[in-house]
Amino acid sequence: MGARLPLAHQGIGGDCCGRAGAAPRQHRAPARRDRTKGRRPVVSDLAQDEAFARIRLLRSPNVGPVTYAQLLRRFGTADVALDALPDLARRGGQAYRAADARRIEDEIAAVRRAGARYLFHDSPDYPSLLREIEGSPPILTVRGDGSLAALPSIAIVGARNASAAAVKLARDFAAVLAEAGFVVVSGLARGIDGAAHRGALPATVGVIASGIDIAYPPEHADLQEQIASQGLLLAEQPPGTEPLARHFPSRNRIIAGMAVGTLVVEAAPKSGSLITARLAGEAGREVMAIPGSPLDPRSHGCNQ
Repeated sequence: MGARLPLAHQGIGGDCCGRAGAAPRQHRAPARRDRTKGRRPVVSDLAQDEAFARIRLLRSPNVGPVTYAQLLRRFGTADVALDALPDLARRGGQAYRAADARRIEDEIAAVRRAGARYLFHDSPDYPSLLREIEGSPPILTVRGDGSLAALPSIAIVGARNASAAAVKLARDFAAVLAEAGFVVVSGLARGIDGAAHRGALPATVGVIASGIDIAYPPEHADLQEQIASQGLLLAEQPPGTEPLARHFPSRNRIIAGMAVGTLVVEAAPKSGSLITARLAGEAGREVMAIPGSPLDPRSHGCNQ
């Protein structure tokens, strides 16, 4: 990928990636302009050029988590995979162009402005249980206390339009779990999610369907910032990404994948909460539910 300054100078290592004071690397002869000059994405233990290439590979057309993993296994590094993609496409009779490098520079700058950092699939700080699920996110963007991802966690999910009783239950359960040494994972949605986060703070992980710099829902902007400063905020989507309907099932798989078990507090039969519960069961994790009134549609999913 061309020349790179030493990690400590370039800011893709050092205090931004949890390796402050890392020994500087030797300079290499310049071949292309430095695509990460002046940027500080947190990139765990990777060299800057490989980190940049991995971000670019994942943002390239038709490259999702599964294809990304296959390409890395086949070619060894993202840089080599990027060089191989046009030829692979030509063999299939198609033209191909990887994500523009300037777009990746802009993304890295946005991550830096948000006070966030990148977390790669093979980083020791990557949530170990999440790594086990099929199609786990190759790259996460995070803000906050990364050590929380290594602690045992329980996901608490449920209805957005939850009853007052269910909101209290979620908050109380989250507080008890936090006191017992668990981290509570949820999705920062209205209702049960917000109650669970508030009950567990600071021992909570918020998984959002937007970019790390987007507050959603807007009324949870203060809660999201509180989680980022006291707990851990986590996003799969690039910064600047607004939450779209297709992003929420992806967020749900992260919530289920991070936790040893998922607790559902009020959920309709067709709801995102039950999608999270199903994903948890498919991953071999515990699935729990708090039963409710058979007369309340918000409890029908839990009563199944």
